[in-house]
Amino acid sequence: MSALLSQIASPADLHGLTDAQLSELAVEMRDELVRVLSIRPAHFASNLGVIELCLALHLTFDFSRDRLIWDTGHQIYPHKLITGRYAEFSGLRTRGGLMGYPNPNESDYDLFMTGHAGCSVSCALGLKAGDDLMGESDRRSVAVIGDGALPSGIVFEALNNAGGLRKDLLVILNDNEMSICPRVGALASCLDQARMTHFYQDSKRHVRDLLARVPLLGGVATHALEQIKDGLKAFLTGGMLFEEMGFRYFGPVDGHDLPSLRRWLRDVKEQKGPVLLHVLTQKGHGVAQASADPVTYHTPPVFEKVGPERTILALKRGGARGYTDAVSNGIHQAMTADKRVTVLTAAMCQGNKLEKVRAEFPDRFFDVGICESHAVAFAAGMAKAGMRPIVDIYSTFLQRSFDQLFQEVALQNLPVAFCLDRAGLTGPDGPTHHGAFDVPYLRLFPNFVVMAPGDEYDVAPMLKFALTHDGPAALRYPKANLERVERSVTPLELGQSEVYEWGDDGVLVAFGTLFNACVKAAQALREDGLNIGVINARFAKPLDKTTLLKAVEELPLVVTVEEGTLEGGFGSALLEAANAARLDTRNIVRLGLPDRFVEHGERAELLAELGLDVPGICATVRKALGREAAVAINGVAVAR
Repeated sequence: MSALLSQIASPADLHGLTDAQLSELAVEMRDELVRVLSIRPAHFASNLGVIELCLALHLTFDFSRDRLIWDTGHQIYPHKLITGRYAEFSGLRTRGGLMGYPNPNESDYDLFMTGHAGCSVSCALGLKAGDDLMGESDRRSVAVIGDGALPSGIVFEALNNAGGLRKDLLVILNDNEMSICPRVGALASCLDQARMTHFYQDSKRHVRDLLARVPLLGGVATHALEQIKDGLKAFLTGGMLFEEMGFRYFGPVDGHDLPSLRRWLRDVKEQKGPVLLHVLTQKGHGVAQASADPVTYHTPPVFEKVGPERTILALKRGGARGYTDAVSNGIHQAMTADKRVTVLTAAMCQGNKLEKVRAEFPDRFFDVGICESHAVAFAAGMAKAGMRPIVDIYSTFLQRSFDQLFQEVALQNLPVAFCLDRAGLTGPDGPTHHGAFDVPYLRLFPNFVVMAPGDEYDVAPMLKFALTHDGPAALRYPKANLERVERSVTPLELGQSEVYEWGDDGVLVAFGTLFNACVKAAQALREDGLNIGVINARFAKPLDKTTLLKAVEELPLVVTVEEGTLEGGFGSALLEAANAARLDTRNIVRLGLPDRFVEHGERAELLAELGLDVPGICATVRKALGREAAVAINGVAVAR
């Protein structure tokens, strides 16, 4: 039990602690993060880096009334620990436990459920504008944004608007020189220059006062002095960019010196208009291995051995290969074989397992930072120039580039290949990260091909197809271990499904990697005397109308199974096609994600809860065919 941390029921309890006790509290918070990581994987290095910042913010502001938005949200753990959730912290990222991101359903201190980067400044500005209009102008609004999220286009839209509105808004730039991987781009160099300056705010203020008193002279002298004045201001002000956008810039300041950080926050709290405080932190601070290797320790495996002073002695290694591994290997092979192939990712090199590609093909690997819209338009330009770009982005993050998918890619019918990692249920990351909506938003667009492998055997052929197809093509796959359905694999052809087995009593049509579950379900149903077939759909667009509409027309039951939203998904595509063919669709049953945001939990747990595992699929078939069997559970007869 942590002596101090266990006594913090709310941020108000922080005010009774001495400086020495606050330092000890920070130690206990780091110990608690290590303890939880010895139980299950979770975000680690980013949370270690913001402990002092979190404490300083809650000591300076009253966020039971003031407003606080954490961007991206994966560094929310210290905030949870001191806002009444310490007792529940052991259940972090488990089904029914605390979410690994901000969650208003857990606490009033969490205002938005956030998991995408770059939106904090916009939301905080909106809160401030709304509070002012509601007659509550005394409520202060604070956004904490990392340097990795800073280059997002929406951030600059918000900064520009905030600078024009002149609202009392505080933006904390948490600069740890990292996204998940090292930050990229020209803005990173600008922040590095600010880090290197030895002039802090007091000296800057004196120099500014001096420059303000320089008399204006005529002609060349005036021009020369003005140039000197601007040059000195730029040299002494690491935040010249922000000041030009209407913000008062303060810093950079040490984000691990709690007393100093509190003084800075007290000062900027009283400033009028938009203010940016540049705080320097170290990702992984307090754990030597995490600070030395923040990429590995962003979301590391479970800690198998922990020594004194939070020393990580061993990480749990191994594990089965996943679909991400298969796709990254396929990308590497494609880039080896064809010099026209490039790959673009949005700050997800590690998540997409592209480190080998980055190392061996640095001139054809492009990490654009957390800028998905730019990535898609950038890829469109490459395709127009004759290259064969692959955009490798998580399904949930590709949503951010909806307009570019339409305007720059689909409308131009350009050959851009999209690898949608984490399609479907992402497990403990929860509703901000589940890739639930890609099938509906991609199949809307003319010219797009939308595919999903049924198993490992489909991955390489689909990637090869996407890179040779004369138009945009998307390949969606889950964060899951690779599976194989042993069979004589049908060669991949555009818009053609694969009939694994036909069945007189009905057929399961799997779109995606639940194909294996469908095969097992069909085997179990055959033991009950039901002859159920299985089809590996492969394509949601174009749909295999010949095979699938034949099934709808001839069989008593067609069950579509997909790891994506039912609204507008694969099953909806089949219903649309059957309706257009004027077929009776009452024999079509759709299984997929419901019309609600699915909470976090292990993927297997969530699939079972939603009826997408083998027992759930079997139960759906039995119910649809009126073959439910009464079984006794704890002495009570229930339908199966």
